[in-house]
Amino acid sequence: MRNIRWGIIGCGDVTELKSGPAFNKVEGSKLQMVMRRDLQLVQDYAQRHNVPEWTGNAEALINNDKVDAVYVATPPGNHAEFAIKAMKAGKPVYVEKPMAATYEQCLDMIKVSEETGVPLFVAYYRRTLPGFLKVKELIDGGEIGKPLYVNIRLTRPALDSEVKGGDSLWRLDKEKAGGGIFFDLASHQLDFLDYLFGPVVEATGLTANRGGYYAVEDTVSASFRFENGVLGNGLWSFVTNNHVDEDRMEIVGSEGKIVFSGFNHQPIMMYKNGEEFEFPYLNPENIQYNLIKQVVEQLQGMGECVSTGISAARTNKIMEMITGK
Repeated sequence: MRNIRWGIIGCGDVTELKSGPAFNKVEGSKLQMVMRRDLQLVQDYAQRHNVPEWTGNAEALINNDKVDAVYVATPPGNHAEFAIKAMKAGKPVYVEKPMAATYEQCLDMIKVSEETGVPLFVAYYRRTLPGFLKVKELIDGGEIGKPLYVNIRLTRPALDSEVKGGDSLWRLDKEKAGGGIFFDLASHQLDFLDYLFGPVVEATGLTANRGGYYAVEDTVSASFRFENGVLGNGLWSFVTNNHVDEDRMEIVGSEGKIVFSGFNHQPIMMYKNGEEFEFPYLNPENIQYNLIKQVVEQLQGMGECVSTGISAARTNKIMEMITGK
């Protein structure tokens, strides 16, 4: 079995527990090098996570002969730049979500992947988590009959950092993130629905800035239709009061419905024939572990990853259709 040696570009918060340690835990995988512009922070990360090499220069990591594959964990605005450089260097790329700041950048990444023959994967790990796989199992097994429509509600108050920091936060900088918090969080939900029902073929939406804490949208409503005919609608607001905190995804079928959370990881609930069914589950310690394992196995010729640049780009396209960007 070939050992895949990884380099991480942008070892920030997401890599501390969600992803970084998994590269050393997956069989046949090793975290070889990390990069961050702040040399003190990247050295600290490398020492805490037992990473042999560290650097403040992304190209030094990409061109390191000891690095076989690259994980791009910077803000989305830099994803295309680093992913394209890595693929042109012949190194497979695993990139954080959303895939890029714009759909156009996603297409550029896919083009290079196709031209070079170098694989491109995206960190939509809900496609591999037990609770979300249970939802897929129930739907594919016909437990709620024919799926009819989907409802999404994701609302919460503004965080103190968003009120005080506003435009200084990268997640609220259009150039760095693609849009507001909707782009960061709704991308997970929309990608999972793509996994369930296939591509969205129509989408429209409205956006507003109701809180005034930052320049980008803070409230979004949407309607969409999947290629299999399932309809969907969603409402996202990140400036509600403390009594309006909701994380709910509901799939209604001809014989019942499934209710689950996108982020709180509550038990899956199914309602049919006047009965209620509950399906609790546990996630891996490092929540991206299952997906990273799939990536490594595909690179070793032993399987196929469920989240690629092709599938992930569709989510960027949908979000731009909804927000009119």
